[in-house]
Amino acid sequence: MRKKVLLVCTKCLSRNYTTTVKTSDDKRLEVIKHCKKCNEHTLHKQSK
Repeated sequence: MRKKVLLVCTKCLSRNYTTTVKTSDDKRLEVIKHCKKCNEHTLHKQSK
């Protein structure tokens, strides 16, 4: 089973991306993506 999660920019805290993850995973997803608000590549973390 997969569940939808939001990815939040660590620099400006805007919620830019949605993705799916396995429900059995305990770790939070961390990905470097382009933030439209910051206009640069920043670390995005899975929101609560």
